[in-house]
Amino acid sequence: MTNQPYGGGYGYGGQEPPVTPYQQPPVTPYQQPPGTPYQQPRSQPQAWPGQGYDHAYDPYADQQHTQQWQGQTWETQMQPPVAAAAPVTPDPVQVPEPAPVAAGEPEPEPEPEPEYGPATLAGNARITDAQRARAEGRSPVIEPGMQPALLTAVLGLLLAGGAALGTYALLVPLVVLQGVTAAGWFRLNGMWPARQGIALGFLGALVADAAMLVSDRSPGVILGTLGVWVLLSLVLQLRSHADPDERMYGLMATVVAAALAIAAGGYLAADADAVVVGAVAVAAAMVVRALPVATAASVVIALAAAGGAGYAVGGMSTDAALMGVGAAVCALIGHRVASYDYPSRFVHFTAGVALPLAAAGPVVYTLGRVFG
Repeated sequence: MTNQPYGGGYGYGGQEPPVTPYQQPPVTPYQQPPGTPYQQPRSQPQAWPGQGYDHAYDPYADQQHTQQWQGQTWETQMQPPVAAAAPVTPDPVQVPEPAPVAAGEPEPEPEPEPEYGPATLAGNARITDAQRARAEGRSPVIEPGMQPALLTAVLGLLLAGGAALGTYALLVPLVVLQGVTAAGWFRLNGMWPARQGIALGFLGALVADAAMLVSDRSPGVILGTLGVWVLLSLVLQLRSHADPDERMYGLMATVVAAALAIAAGGYLAADADAVVVGAVAVAAAMVVRALPVATAASVVIALAAAGGAGYAVGGMSTDAALMGVGAAVCALIGHRVASYDYPSRFVHFTAGVALPLAAAGPVVYTLGRVFG
């Protein structure tokens, strides 16, 4: 060993080089050409252990993947305030002015309102005339018209002819009258279909007719049958599962339909001469009532025509004329009832045809007994 200090290998002649403090190269900011977008400098990636670099590092190799900012990133100038947009108003609708009317020409009349057509057998989806009249506060009465009146006259003449021929000849048109009466009353009250009630009323009329034939046309059979049928209608309605109000309404309709159909059997209980006078008087009154005349005038003319018809077919007697007037009064009441509340063509051709004759049946029997 030697005491010579280290440093022989430094090439300074055996002297140690002077020790100077470590100087780090100055760090200069990243330089980029002026006018180019700002790019953040990237640090040199480090190699993984055991892995070296095969080529020199290119600081611009990933430039195409570098996020670039376009323009300034912070607004430093004051922008002028933006004025609020004015509201957009639609253009006024241009209404064409009416064409000038030359001197001497009238002003055009307004277009008429659409009229509502008559009701049909199949029904009408629009509002009916009766409903419109009821909504306006007017009377919802629509008279059947001439065609139902002619059918009433035909049926009345058939009753008169059947009575002149005999009891069983009278029975055929009477049964038709009773069936149409039961169906027309239910339809007049807005209850359709009501097969059970119609069948029950018509069956009561048939039972009353058969009982009168068996009892030599005793009028007491009519009252007895009517009492039994009222009780039967009450029992059937009590067995119904409908609401109480609906059951009460159905009970009243069934009882009245049966009563009218059974009461029409008064033609069968009356004398043949009384049936002829009463049926002809009703036929004449209904045809005259359907004429296009004011209501009050047509009623007076119809009663006069009925009295004249009764006087003519009743042997020129005052009693026959009075009988004809009495039958016509009841027929006009039935005609009025058939024109009220729920009129339609079906009602007019059922209740409008049958109710005048059915309502006159009991009066024909009563007046025939009074005037002999």
